[in-house]
Amino acid sequence: MNLHASLCPLAVLVAGVLLSPSRAVSQPAGANYEESEVPDYTLPDPLTAEDGSRISSPERWRDSRRPEILRQFEGLMYGKTPGGRPDAMRWEVIESATDALGGAAKRKQVRIFFSGRADGPRMDLLLYTPADATGPVPTFLGLNFKGNHTVFPDPAITIPEGADESSRGDRRGRWPVDEIVGRGFGLATAFYFDIDPDVKDQWRDGVHPLFYAEGQDRPLPDEWGSIGAWAWGLSRALDYLETDEDVDGARVVVLGHSRLGKTSLWAGAQDDRFALVISNDSGCGGAALSRRRFGETVERINTSFPHWFSDTFNEFNADEDSLPFDQHMLIALIAPRPVLVCSAEGDLWADPRGEFLSAYHASPVFELLGTDGIAGVEEMPPVNELVGGTIGYHVRPGEHDVTMRDWEVFMEFADRHLGREESR
Repeated sequence: MNLHASLCPLAVLVAGVLLSPSRAVSQPAGANYEESEVPDYTLPDPLTAEDGSRISSPERWRDSRRPEILRQFEGLMYGKTPGGRPDAMRWEVIESATDALGGAAKRKQVRIFFSGRADGPRMDLLLYTPADATGPVPTFLGLNFKGNHTVFPDPAITIPEGADESSRGDRRGRWPVDEIVGRGFGLATAFYFDIDPDVKDQWRDGVHPLFYAEGQDRPLPDEWGSIGAWAWGLSRALDYLETDEDVDGARVVVLGHSRLGKTSLWAGAQDDRFALVISNDSGCGGAALSRRRFGETVERINTSFPHWFSDTFNEFNADEDSLPFDQHMLIALIAPRPVLVCSAEGDLWADPRGEFLSAYHASPVFELLGTDGIAGVEEMPPVNELVGGTIGYHVRPGEHDVTMRDWEVFMEFADRHLGREESR
């Protein structure tokens, strides 16, 4: 039974606890959910350069190998981001209150105009911070799936035109705003459709057209797809948060669930201003190793969601072994900043074991840079046990979702690495 991978040039043995195959019944059909069916594979070594030389110093990692890996992910998977912050980008605080959540929080609603034009693409950022904070606070930043008004039943949150009032607060279970603020953290969120619609071949809306050349109507084959655009939008949200007096811009945590967990990892890999990165159930194209071909595969994700990645990623459909990288190297790009990978026991489609192994095999880079990486963890932990050091890993019971248990782990990990005592 293949429980682990070889890591070229060194073979690394990882013992572990198998997740129950019986949980696969709730997963999409036509995929492998059996560890015995995972093929043998060899992972590229993040500390071996393209020319075969060994990376043995932090300086060579930062100056040579890390840029090399980043270019590979850009050119072959997520696509190149054509530009950073537009010169004309601006924002406007459209609503502010100091007595939100019954006096427990401050609330701001900030409209970010990506092109500077009121009729251009824009993003509405919702921000809560503790009312009793004595200084700027560490803040979680993540995109939401259904609109800002769905994250909490606060009647003051702006509801988009055409949205149903009955949907207000219906995603509260995924966004426990009162608990987050009560623990001393801020929370910032925006609707991911504001940045780019999650729709195949809809390339004329969202932020992509801001960077088209004359006559261009879609990204070039090696340019960003939707995940790249959403990651870009998270960096633009951080541009604002760095200026907000209630937010500690040096302690912003970027997080995401599912496709937005893939996005948070890519955002954290590209933008080192994010102090800590969290992915939740991010699976294929996120934290899970592609070479395991367990649950969702590269071919399946590219077929179902062809707009998420660059067109060049299609070259590796059913040919994951030809990739010059795997997802452990995406986590390695974030080093030495803290990274937390979270899984759900019943979410075999996202391959929890592959997510753990990705965290495990990223650890040597963190150790080279002077951190404890996954802190000597040699096997997948039981459910509800947060393990690791600068790289953390946690698997909870249940299915593909964001739960209060997830948030408890998010906040515990952030407390360990960022602290919040000085803000209260």
